[in-house]
Amino acid sequence: MIKIAIDGPSGAGKSSIAKAVAARLGIVYVDTGALYRTIGYYVRSKGFSRDNIAGIISCLPEIAIEVRYENGAQHVYLNGEDLGDRIREPEISMYASAVSAVPEVRTFLLDTQRDIAAKNSVIMDGRDIGTVILPDADVKIFMTASNEARAERRTKELLAKGIDARYEDVLREMIERDYNDSTRAVAPAVAAPDALLLDNSSMTIEENVAAVLDIIREKCGGTV
Repeated sequence: MIKIAIDGPSGAGKSSIAKAVAARLGIVYVDTGALYRTIGYYVRSKGFSRDNIAGIISCLPEIAIEVRYENGAQHVYLNGEDLGDRIREPEISMYASAVSAVPEVRTFLLDTQRDIAAKNSVIMDGRDIGTVILPDADVKIFMTASNEARAERRTKELLAKGIDARYEDVLREMIERDYNDSTRAVAPAVAAPDALLLDNSSMTIEENVAAVLDIIREKCGGTV
């Protein structure tokens, strides 16, 4: 089995690229961000603010998260319900960033993520995969891009899903989330010492996929 960790900031294209690479290699893709978004969604639905740590923690016993793979795609179920693109709204992104800074939330999800990797060859993307979740990953990549490139991509992605979004708002929220994620006390979003940095600001999706595949094959001696 093989474990591949892709970390990086919001809008770097981690999910799209990891999903495409998983399909090429025939392995399981794990979108860890969806797990935090799901918890953030539930916290907001209960009326708690993002900075209400006690409120966030109080929600955890009420949450049952299940990851299913249906027709080759990951679906995250919250108490039996597939939320779909509802967890992709900009406000939920900010909630995801907030709940991910709470140690109890990270502990709550740690076993779920590691259990998937223990049973399957995986490519997992997030903020702390190479540093915390899969420190023994065979391949670690820290994917990034300029603020402007990331905000433009995320705005187009949201609009394509029918979610109202303005570039200026997305850019501002993205910079705020970057700061929150990289400076949090628990599992900050930073590159693992042995991760390879990949700046894809000027890459097309296909070029990015090819670059990641090249890195994986080099690291694994061409065995994948």
